[in-house]
Amino acid sequence: SASGPGAAGPAPSPPPAGPGPGPALPAVRLSLVRLGEPDSAGAGEPPATPAGLGAGGDRVCFNLGRELYFYPGCCRRGSQRSIDLNKPIDKRIYKGTQPPCHDFNQFTAATETISLLVGFSAGQVQYLDLIKKDTSKLFNEERLIDKTKVTYLKWLPESESLFLASHASGHLYLYNVGHPCASAPPQYSLLKQGEGFAVYAAKSKAPRNPLAKWAVGEGPLNEFAFSPDGRHLACVSQDGCLRVFHFDSMLLRGLMKSYFGGLLCVCWSPDGRYVVTGGEDDLVTVWSFTEGRVVARGHGHKSWVNAVAFDPYTTRAEEAAAAGADEERSGEEEEEPEGGSTGSGGGAPLSPLPKAGSITYRFGSAGQDTQFCLWDLTEDVLYPGGLGGDKPSGAAPRSRLDPAKVLGTALCPRIHEVPLLEPLVCKKIAQERLTVLLFLEDCIITACQEGLICTWARPGKAFTDEETEAQTGEGSWPRSPSKSVVEGISSQPGNSPSGTVV
Repeated sequence: SASGPGAAGPAPSPPPAGPGPGPALPAVRLSLVRLGEPDSAGAGEPPATPAGLGAGGDRVCFNLGRELYFYPGCCRRGSQRSIDLNKPIDKRIYKGTQPPCHDFNQFTAATETISLLVGFSAGQVQYLDLIKKDTSKLFNEERLIDKTKVTYLKWLPESESLFLASHASGHLYLYNVGHPCASAPPQYSLLKQGEGFAVYAAKSKAPRNPLAKWAVGEGPLNEFAFSPDGRHLACVSQDGCLRVFHFDSMLLRGLMKSYFGGLLCVCWSPDGRYVVTGGEDDLVTVWSFTEGRVVARGHGHKSWVNAVAFDPYTTRAEEAAAAGADEERSGEEEEEPEGGSTGSGGGAPLSPLPKAGSITYRFGSAGQDTQFCLWDLTEDVLYPGGLGGDKPSGAAPRSRLDPAKVLGTALCPRIHEVPLLEPLVCKKIAQERLTVLLFLEDCIITACQEGLICTWARPGKAFTDEETEAQTGEGSWPRSPSKSVVEGISSQPGNSPSGTVV
């Protein structure tokens, strides 16, 4: 018989009750940018430049309520610095709106420039530079482009000026930071249309923002992610659909439907072969981009899954991926129009991994149930017929999104029709719902809704000898965060003498 969540009739899981910020506050998000080598200064020494903004190492930005905090990062090999909450390198307080999302430009980041995008609950988007204080622009200031909340922001891969912003309206906009916004509501012409999406170009005699608009699914577009080669864009929406587009051609290349409810988060595997999603069905779902099908689901959370991320430092598929790169392209990929690709990668997505050698993809998830889970996706799950088995056939159809008709199809297999993963690790690590999960070389970063940002040292990778003694034995997961934990953040304005009211 069917087992797992929703087997007897799927139903949503409410967010856990408890103290902390109410639902009106946006989720705490964290953005990280890496700036060369870590600072040589110790934790108690002053930064090399005023406010520490131009120094080496990492920079961290996170939102809490109406405020943005900026701190030097502390999770880098050879770095002995812990975050001192009493000394943020910058802080911004916004009036009348909240900053639910933000993104650094890693491609242009240097000691003399750190570009940041900030999206707001009223629909505006701010571009600023943490070093060049006079560099600041506001897009959609009059809310003529979109009046709904900005749900997610991302710079285009290896771009100095282009970025995407998604909204609760379900629309996705392409901006250029060098162009102004029109003084009237933009007019659009239809470029491309398909099942559940449409793409429009802005009509304008002079360069104006936005350059283009995507209408994706029904309801809010919650999150999106570029593939590692920068050519494809995966979007997850409140209608429960994962849609994968070839970005330059604007063609739909894949579609998947959640078991129940909206999809909230999405991440690509390091080799671009798999996409993992999390959402309101309490499941993590692994979808194969090369095969166009769900290959596994993970059941470990008791509430909505807010964040998913692959761990590139423990995933073992590089050798097999290199061999697979020499195989022929799939027929669908050959249909793509020629022309430049977006981002660093060239060529089509890699064909299925050769069925030889050890293949393990590790990814993590963080949920509203305050649980952190680790998952292993191994070759016995990817190839259930054995190493000599045939490749599963049947890519997901791109129509018939009626939920009553989708369940049991390739778009949304039933629970018993695909492998159901159990978590390798599942641990309660917070008192409030988790909202952030990042894997770095020496640590993992998590954050929860009460503003608690934690850096967890990997086994054998603790930052100091004293911290190493506090970790568990080799090969096990830390039972407590390292001593570079960012403790609870107070939203009182007096915390930072450098706070900027905007």
